[in-house]
Amino acid sequence: MAAGLGAVAQLLEASLDPRQNKQAELAIRAEEKKPGFSLQLLQITATDSYPYNTRLASALFFKNFIKRNWTDEDGNYKLPLDEVATIKKELISLMISVPAGIQTQLGEAVSVIADSDFWERWDTLVDDLVSRLQPTNPAANNGVLQVAHSIFKRWRPLFQSNELYTEINHVLERFGTPFLALFEGLDAFIEQNKSNKDNLVIGFTQFNLMIKLFYDLSCHDLPPMFEENISGIASLLLKYLTYDNQLLHTDDDTEAGLLEFARAGIFEALTLYVQKYMDAFQPHVGHFVESTWSFLTTVGQETKYDILVSRALQFLTSIAGMPEHAEVFNAEGTLNQIVEKVILPNVSLRESDEELFEDEPIEFIRRDLEGSDSETRRRAATDFLRRLTEKFEASVTTVVLKYIEHYLAEYAKDPASNWKAKDTATYLFSAVAAKGVATTSHGVTATNGLVNITDYFQKHLAADLVSQDGVHPILKVDAIKFLYLFRSIITKEQWQEVLPLLVNHLASSNYVVYTYSAIVVERVLFLTDAQGQPIIAPSSITPLAKDLLEHIFQLIQKDAAPQKVQENEFLMRCVMRVLIVIKEGVVPYTDQVLQHLINITQIISTNPSNPRFYYFHFETLGAFIRFAAPANPEKLEQALYTPFAGILQGDVQEFMPYIFQLFAALLEANPSGTLPNYYQNLVAPILMPVMWESKGNIPALVRLVSSIISRGSQYIMDNNQVEPILGIFQKLLSTKANESYGFDLLESVVTFFPSTTLEPYFTSIMQIILTRLQNSKTETLTLRFVHFFHFVSAHDDKGYSADFVIQVTDKVQAELFTPIYLNIILPETQKLARPLDRKTAVISFTKTLANSEAFANRYKKGWGFTCEALLKLLELPPLPVGRDDIIAENDIEDMAFGVGFTPLATIRKQPRDHWPDTGVDLKAWVGKYLKEADGRHGGRISGFIQERLGAEAKAVLSSYIA
Repeated sequence: MAAGLGAVAQLLEASLDPRQNKQAELAIRAEEKKPGFSLQLLQITATDSYPYNTRLASALFFKNFIKRNWTDEDGNYKLPLDEVATIKKELISLMISVPAGIQTQLGEAVSVIADSDFWERWDTLVDDLVSRLQPTNPAANNGVLQVAHSIFKRWRPLFQSNELYTEINHVLERFGTPFLALFEGLDAFIEQNKSNKDNLVIGFTQFNLMIKLFYDLSCHDLPPMFEENISGIASLLLKYLTYDNQLLHTDDDTEAGLLEFARAGIFEALTLYVQKYMDAFQPHVGHFVESTWSFLTTVGQETKYDILVSRALQFLTSIAGMPEHAEVFNAEGTLNQIVEKVILPNVSLRESDEELFEDEPIEFIRRDLEGSDSETRRRAATDFLRRLTEKFEASVTTVVLKYIEHYLAEYAKDPASNWKAKDTATYLFSAVAAKGVATTSHGVTATNGLVNITDYFQKHLAADLVSQDGVHPILKVDAIKFLYLFRSIITKEQWQEVLPLLVNHLASSNYVVYTYSAIVVERVLFLTDAQGQPIIAPSSITPLAKDLLEHIFQLIQKDAAPQKVQENEFLMRCVMRVLIVIKEGVVPYTDQVLQHLINITQIISTNPSNPRFYYFHFETLGAFIRFAAPANPEKLEQALYTPFAGILQGDVQEFMPYIFQLFAALLEANPSGTLPNYYQNLVAPILMPVMWESKGNIPALVRLVSSIISRGSQYIMDNNQVEPILGIFQKLLSTKANESYGFDLLESVVTFFPSTTLEPYFTSIMQIILTRLQNSKTETLTLRFVHFFHFVSAHDDKGYSADFVIQVTDKVQAELFTPIYLNIILPETQKLARPLDRKTAVISFTKTLANSEAFANRYKKGWGFTCEALLKLLELPPLPVGRDDIIAENDIEDMAFGVGFTPLATIRKQPRDHWPDTGVDLKAWVGKYLKEADGRHGGRISGFIQERLGAEAKAVLSSYIA
């Protein structure tokens, strides 16, 4: 029976209190299994008499509940249908009536529902929204527009497809014209209320939402109703780009307000329109360029304008990329004006930048590094300057070099006071020297031929790296960042000279200096030359590694608070890279590295707060296990068991998938060992269904269970745990998302348990697979089934064979094997792409031709078909399995962290060759195997070759046997 509303509300209140939140959350999770729970949450969220924070907590729980429970992987509802219908009916009117903070949470829930249901299963939504719009009542419109934006913004990152365009057209037909009509009403409302602050705020809140929606609706194609009204839209945008009203100014110079956001939103929309719809927008562009220019030359330096300045510069950058418009920037004297009035004020350091450098160094680094500071003036001004340099290389370079010389001369007059002049000079130099986009892996890869990178470094920056004192730390960072940016341009020999200087700077007392040094050391260790050889030879790092690692670990643990330890992911990434480079070189100081890694694991597991840090931390542990465990398997298994098991007991959700992978890697590092006692204690808990509920755990758990089976099959049989494992296989096979993991698990079971143990279950296993193939066949499922057939029929060493599979299949249904073999196994085998999978199929077919009684007598035609399929596989031979010791690390910029599964690259599971003794030449192996079998069976096979094969197949097969 579900608890009453009051009881649930009390639990929500308790969840806000740190002393009782763990228990409260557990109690809420127990409540959510009961029917109608989501509607209770909505009711609490809607009720004014509850405190705001309780309602907010309720909305937050509702959003997370919907994320977990709306649909399964195949898109079927997990909630009762009447509950689904009520939620869809009530959610919109509720969202419109609640305060803004709560609205945001409900908006995310709407997005989740829309992802699965909009628009086919929720085709009344747009009409419902439109019916609630009131042209002269912004207070009522804002909730409606917020809902619309939370649904339509999903389109922005998507690639075009017929389904997507059908959905967008469905929306535009109903929403497009009423949406445009709102603009007129709103414009009048803002005019009427120009001296009423409260109404202006409501009006501009609507304006901001409308600009976001204008972008959403235009992000894929120009809506016809927008194209017809483009002049009206353009004049409205121009009006509000320059609109000002004292009542909307913020009191704080650092905080952007509604006015800034409105103008920034307009610039974003303009940028989209000039990039995608220039034909329609062409006549209006000139006015916007003038307006932007006059804005940029008069705007103040306050940080509240940063977002606005950067968007305005992004708009000009798009214009500068278009040949027909770029020329306006190239006129005599204009480039000087641009550099002086727009570029320089926005690239020079401001007081607020220095404060950030001193007070929030990690934030300074994140903004300063490529890409993470797209909203800063510096980044946007640099992009604009680079775009101009692309178009007019010679003239821009000449103008900018003049300014660089001026600033360097200013610095030389009084280095202590004028250090900022040098910072500006170096910044400008980097901006015009780099060509193209810098990549996260290699930095800048092409440069402007009119400047000399090495020369600038040696004349102006090298001294700052060498000198011990008297240089402003920001100038040291400039020198280090220069190396970072141009790391691919700098030669091997130059790196040999520079690397020791960077290593010295790891000992700097300045946070930004030592962090930047770690960043550059990590990236240069990652770099390779054209031949794929590392720029810095591992042999030159190994002797330094012990002290280097010790020092970086000390920096990470300087302040023992959990959020401070995991604040700086760049340091952790550097540790990871050093371990990847020195490989087994870590073995002599296993103890000290182990101790640091355990300490850090224990500290951060009390409060995980930085996903990037802990991703690199677990990659570091992965590298350490990979290279140190084979030499000391028992030591590492024992030392790491306690901290890892502690994380599982403490239910630290974020870490679980990593810990399962690391446990597996520890077991895999010592394949000949038995299963230690403490690992035996893991088996029962990880087989519990609750562990398998989280999608992110599944790939890692499958690997862990497989590695436990490989060393503890006897223990598992003694404890009757084979059935629960097969139960997990059945559950995994039931969804598209997990079917592949189901087969991974099944193949481990077949590899490590004796066939006598599995025989009683085999018919059920086959029935489960074939039922799924019949009801919802997918490409993956088909290929995995085909591989599984070969895997079993090739394992005659374990008492299996094609005849065994035939028997089992025909138990499921008489004569079922024939159609499956002819329609699935034979044709689909050719699609197996991985070399080891093809090899397994070759062995399976060969052993079938040689040894199968069923194919000798029952399926005489089948013997010929099998032989032809085998020859096809061999004539398109599998590639030899390459060495897989290069660790291709995930590109952190592209990774989405969260509850999902993130594979650890350092311990990627290596594919296993179950038949290493066939040698490299499979054709020779096939010939030899068939020849020996022919002898064993008294010439039976050569007889079949003569009577069951066509001339071509005969010739090819005979050449193998000869």
